[in-house]
Amino acid sequence: MLARGRAAGLAAFENTLPVAAYSFRAAAICLPIFLFFKEQTSTPEDVVLTLLVDFLLFAASWAGFALASLSLAKALGVADRWPRFIAAWNWSAVLQYLALTVLSLPGLLLGGSGLLDLGGLLALFYALWLEWFVARHALRLSPRGAAGFVALDVGIAVFLGGFAARVASG
Repeated sequence: MLARGRAAGLAAFENTLPVAAYSFRAAAICLPIFLFFKEQTSTPEDVVLTLLVDFLLFAASWAGFALASLSLAKALGVADRWPRFIAAWNWSAVLQYLALTVLSLPGLLLGGSGLLDLGGLLALFYALWLEWFVARHALRLSPRGAAGFVALDVGIAVFLGGFAARVASG
């Protein structure tokens, strides 16, 4: 239901810490897809280092957002709703990664240029929208407040991605 923009889908997630903790299993589902889509330009000797850096980037970004979002939820006075939010956020990431895979397949199979890369761009827009939707409805925020959670996630990912690129190259 969440994938189609139905807030009623949030009812599938109890607002408890055990449910939130269990939802981090979604990361294990997304990790292989994340690694598949990472651009691998390392030499054969550096493959292990590159994979280690990519794995650490993935874990730090995922956990970093969870911790930062809890702090932001506390600051906004909605921390009591955070367990349901993070559970829905984690499982919605599986939907985002599946959308990326499906929408990127034509570009991957046919050489990826021009209109074929449009699938990846559409997947990115869908992912940003879905994350905004989950934040807006799970935390009962204004559109701008939900956008703040999306910006926090993107900011963490960009910062850690830049950091990882420097580590891997140097």
